[in-house]
Amino acid sequence: MKKLEVLLLLIFISIQVHAQDVLTKKNGEDIIVKVLEIGQTEIKYKMFNNTEGPTFSILKSDVVMVQYENGTRSIFANENQSSHSEVKSGDLYVNGQRDASIYYKGYKPAGTGTLFTTLLFSPLVGLIPALITSSTEPKEANLGFPNSELMDQSEYYRGYTQKSKKIKSGKVWKNWGIGFGITVITVVALTQADIVYFY
Repeated sequence: MKKLEVLLLLIFISIQVHAQDVLTKKNGEDIIVKVLEIGQTEIKYKMFNNTEGPTFSILKSDVVMVQYENGTRSIFANENQSSHSEVKSGDLYVNGQRDASIYYKGYKPAGTGTLFTTLLFSPLVGLIPALITSSTEPKEANLGFPNSELMDQSEYYRGYTQKSKKIKSGKVWKNWGIGFGITVITVVALTQADIVYFY
């Protein structure tokens, strides 16, 4: 009975890991939330770790994107900005981070490799690619940046590459965690099945 309770707890935890939305602010900060409503000028949400708590709101103009729990995204681009090249130097870093949140998809091979290694071998073996890939900078060919002229600007480049590395590292560790969770659930389920089988 105790093992069944542990199994149910692990399943609940693995479901909770995925039931979250990520709100990305223009300054590059990611907030894990549960979005309630997106109005014309503001977004209403609750903090993910306190869904029974107060409802917060933020201006849409302060938000770059919302990534929902199902993987879809709402992107709130600044339509008044006429050209990337006219942006001040201080804003280039923030714009680089914002663009990385939108355009960087090069993490997929590293994340997928980590997930499959963890599932096929063990979470301990899966740590090897997770540690290696999460600590290395994304290759320039995988960055997927939208504008090569902006990448020539040092502040934009720094913002884009730092955010890309953060995204890559987060996805790699998330996939390792998923693999670890699936492995634990499988082992517990098989152990439980063996106990039932011997009765």
